[in-house]
This record gives sequence, structure tokens and C-alpha cells, in this order.
Amino acid sequence: MTRSRRSRRRQRSMTPSSNRTSPSFPRGRAYDPYAHADAIGLEVVVRPLRTGHELWLPELRTLIVNSKLRSVHRRNALAHGIGHSEYGHEDDRPKHEKQADQFAAWHLIDPEELADLYRWCPDEERLVSELGVTLRLFRAYVAGQRTA
Repeated sequence: MTRSRRSRRRQRSMTPSSNRTSPSFPRGRAYDPYAHADAIGLEVVVRPLRTGHELWLPELRTLIVNSKLRSVHRRNALAHGIGHSEYGHEDDRPKHEKQADQFAAWHLIDPEELADLYRWCPDEERLVSELGVTLRLFRAYVAGQRTA
């Protein structure tokens, strides 16, 4: 295989399949990860997990979301798990976790709302509270914007 073919394959694998096949979804507060999961044929199961916020079972196309989480964190965890699904991840390598975080952040944060919040809200903790995302996902969003 030539080097250019390998790099094209690698580049394709960095792009979630949703960009190619599934319908577009609203961003920010209007984004519904449950509707997204349903639209792409994922089963979502909410039940207690001993560790972690969500568990992606690719062979079953199932996401298990920890029922012990508050609804805001459950929404974040589900969006993160959908990211694993859309990228075709089968393990939890740090690179895959970063991609799933950026996927979730992109869907959960509306750039226009964030721009409005920046005008009156100076600190990260207040921003994430207003946006309804975790600090980790907010930082993933900001990092993704810097590299874009």
C-alpha cells in the first residue's frame, strides 16, 4: 500500500461516520443525544455502573449509561458514547477518548451561545454550568477550536 493511500485511510478514520451518513442534528441545548442514538440505530440502556459514566459495546451497538449520574452528566456521557460509535471505536485508547470528547463537545456546545456567554461570564466553571457541559468537554471544545 502506498504512503498516500495509508494517510487517506487514516484521515478517513478520524472523521465520524455521521458526517457521511446520518442526518444533521442541532447543536447546544437543542441537541438531543437520545434522538441521535435512535436515529443511528444505537440501543441506550440506563443502569448502574460500578465505574465510569458510560460503556460502549460496539458488537451490540449498545451504550450503557450510568443511572447514578445527574441528568446533565448523563446527557454528556451519552453524547460521548455516541462519539465512540460514530468514529467506530472498539477500545478506549486515549486518542479515542479525545475524539469522543470533541464529538460530544461539538454537539453539546452551540458556538453562538458560547460567544454570548463569553461577553458576561468570565470564568470556566460558570460557563460550563450555563452551557450544561462538563469542564472536560468544554476544554475539549476549546482545544478543538484552536486546532481548527
